[in-house]
Amino acid sequence: MISALVYDDGGVTTYDEAELTEARDADGTTWVRATEEADFARVADAFGIHPLTVEDVRNDARPKTEMYDDYTFVILRKAALRAGEQVFEDEVLTRPIGLCFGDDWLVTLTRRSLSPIDRVWDSVESGETRFLRFGPDFVAYHVIDRVVDDYFDLLDEVGEEIEAIEDTIFDGPDPTILEGLNEIRRDLLSFRKTVWPTREAASVLARGDPDFVREVTEKYYRDVYDHLVELVDLTETYRDLARGARDIYLNTLSQSTNEVMKTLTVVATIILPLTLVVGIFGMNFDPAVSAFNMPELGWKYGYAATMLGMAAVSGILLVYFRHESWL
Repeated sequence: MISALVYDDGGVTTYDEAELTEARDADGTTWVRATEEADFARVADAFGIHPLTVEDVRNDARPKTEMYDDYTFVILRKAALRAGEQVFEDEVLTRPIGLCFGDDWLVTLTRRSLSPIDRVWDSVESGETRFLRFGPDFVAYHVIDRVVDDYFDLLDEVGEEIEAIEDTIFDGPDPTILEGLNEIRRDLLSFRKTVWPTREAASVLARGDPDFVREVTEKYYRDVYDHLVELVDLTETYRDLARGARDIYLNTLSQSTNEVMKTLTVVATIILPLTLVVGIFGMNFDPAVSAFNMPELGWKYGYAATMLGMAAVSGILLVYFRHESWL
């Protein structure tokens, strides 16, 4: 689907798909939006956009800024946490956004309708804010700024997940905790692959390297660049938090295992001398053959004495283990 807006002194005029040429040739600042891949070639032909630009959007290329003779090209990615098709419940899904802007025109290329562009488009169309009055590079800034704002929302979701997991770590071993932490680390790695090159693309715009970024707009791109630097720092911070939470959980799990092993060791240690005693008396030597052949077998208090002796051994061992802080 192709739609177009043209801003001039008289206000904003809307053009439909069949009026693409009229929108391109109209006086004022033109914004053309293509939301289906099948329409990319037509828009590219109308505005002289290089085929490699279209190919980058189709292939979801790495975020970057490129300068052509007649326009500046910026590709970035909208990112959000969505239910994934992999083994994890959520994953970072990205959608490419291509921005091409020249002296008096802006073209946005996406494979579907995306909220960052829709919000700016609705503002321009409604006339509440005259973004197009300040030039296509200013409108492109607002689209990029909306995308970056969504990045903060994504990191807020990840931060809440980390906090929720940290609150349950000390409740006891739970296999879902480790799975959740691994999922978060995977999400952050995927997001890092998006935000780092986006920062580099914004730095080119902030320096004013492209001919079609006016000096008055550079400060707005510098603000976006500062936000992206903050996002990079937050991403690394959350990765450290996720790694630390994972280490804490593994240490807690190891400590719990050690406690179980210590309890089993104490029980085995107590049973060992008792087993020795029972084993000796289970040999059943006949005292009638020799006075040295376990005379206790003929003693009327032999059983009681043996049980009391075993209880005494167990008690002594328990006191000793308690004294050594092993229990």
